[in-house]
Amino acid sequence: MAAKWTGGHSSSILCLNVNTEGLVASGAERGELTLWDGGGALAGQLQLSKTDDVTSVVFSPCRPTQLYTSHGETVSVLDVRSLKEPVERFHMNEEEINCLSVNETDNFLAAADDSGAIKIMDLENKKVRRSLRHSNICSSVVFRPQRPQSLVSCGLDMQVMLWNLQKARPLWTTNLQECETEEDSPQSAGQFFNPPLAHSLSVASCGNIFSCGAQDGKVRIFRITGMKFEGEMEFQGHSLGVSQVLFMPETYRLLTGGNDGKVLLWDISSDLGKQQKSPAKSLQRRKAQALASTRKDGKLNKVASSEHSGVLPKLTIEHGEKVNWISCAKIKGSTRVLVADQSCSVSVYPLPEP
Repeated sequence: MAAKWTGGHSSSILCLNVNTEGLVASGAERGELTLWDGGGALAGQLQLSKTDDVTSVVFSPCRPTQLYTSHGETVSVLDVRSLKEPVERFHMNEEEINCLSVNETDNFLAAADDSGAIKIMDLENKKVRRSLRHSNICSSVVFRPQRPQSLVSCGLDMQVMLWNLQKARPLWTTNLQECETEEDSPQSAGQFFNPPLAHSLSVASCGNIFSCGAQDGKVRIFRITGMKFEGEMEFQGHSLGVSQVLFMPETYRLLTGGNDGKVLLWDISSDLGKQQKSPAKSLQRRKAQALASTRKDGKLNKVASSEHSGVLPKLTIEHGEKVNWISCAKIKGSTRVLVADQSCSVSVYPLPEP
């Protein structure tokens, strides 16, 4: 059963983040921002612009008292020790911001918006350093751990991109729909109506493995090598779109949340080990198996990819509501997953230790 953190919001909670000291920030519709201690007690509240939803909250990795929040086209920088007027405001985006990311050295902030733009703010000089672009809404952007000049992004153009701040063009791009067509041809009617619009990204602590959740219900794992990345594996546990993916710190344990109201826990560490031995051969073998399965049935086998990769969820949480955001925190010495949905409360579930 989930514990519920209540009393902090009157609107749907859209985003969550946890700092290194266990303080939780939640942002909601109509400009509501709330801070919680690890036990779920209110630690602060602030009303930002009522006309704009708080769509992303990110603590500084170097200064746990500094919180970046996006609402509308604005980024507000807040001091959580005194949650009053913003310390700073940045107006660098022209449309609503969907996602913020701060690099681990806390000198660059990325803001992805509805126009497809990713604005990169130099936090030391308070200037926009780069403007990167998708051809449709950019839904997620994440700086890579251990590589403060490198980031990945995805969007509703079905593109996943790798960037370096030295260049305005992506180093590498993958179109999820083209990948689908190669593996799963002939394309099924289900795919046609449920294209792999990319919703969420998470990079593992190593900095080279990242996950992508998409509208077709699949989770894709990619490996970055140098200036490109390749598909490592894909699996399916959600019957509707995957709205959130989250690698847990220092592990290859992955949390996913879906529009089907489920939160799933995966452990891909042993599967990554297999891929490292011979990634090219194993990927080709899985493609051939998936293709054979598809052609045999004359239609797409929805779970073929997860069956062939052997990846099954370690834990299924039947949350019951469409998942807006997931985060994880150590509370009283054990790991908890925090879930935001259409309601105005945060749900908290215990997670088994590995």
